Amino acid sequence: MQKFPAIFLDRDGTINEEVGYLNHLSRLKILPGVPKALRILQEAGFKLFVVTNQSGPARGYFPKELVEETNRELAKRLRRFGVKIEEFFVCLHHPEENCPCRKPKTGLLELAFSKYPLDKEKSFVIGDRLIDVELAKNFGLKGILVLTGYGRGEAEYLLPKRDIKPDYIAENLLSAVNYILKSIQNLP
Repeated sequence: MQKFPAIFLDRDGTINEEVGYLNHLSRLKILPGVPKALRILQEAGFKLFVVTNQSGPARGYFPKELVEETNRELAKRLRRFGVKIEEFFVCLHHPEENCPCRKPKTGLLELAFSKYPLDKEKSFVIGDRLIDVELAKNFGLKGILVLTGYGRGEAEYLLPKRDIKPDYIAENLLSAVNYILKSIQNLP
């Protein structure tokens, strides 16, 4: 069976603007360059997935249906650019619930790899938080920190204090894509 390389993307701050808790669909805005970057990855053979912690419903800020509606709308907007998100993997739990699917724990990636024929060696996690990089490392993938969303602050203030380091720090998603395409050329 053919295995595909995958890109696991954080949602808020990586694909769309980070607005704290995205508590209304009117606040959903795709970051500049994201559709182009995702289309390039897709054309290079990568399957695209979103892996996101969304604790807003567990905190009582908005219903879980809003998270689902937001993901559907995001997928719809990206489809207009020829981009297909294979699936959204979402943790709706409160951080104190200590569930196995909340990033940086690997439950969402385990689920993705059990459902799809994916090539672990050629797959990446991209996000604007160090928990995304930690998720990648915990699962044995390469992790890229983008400086959009919370990324710049995470890189400046938190990264120096942490043992986990990203494989690459990218100005934005397009910069991350350029790094990925160069790095896979060196793989067998």
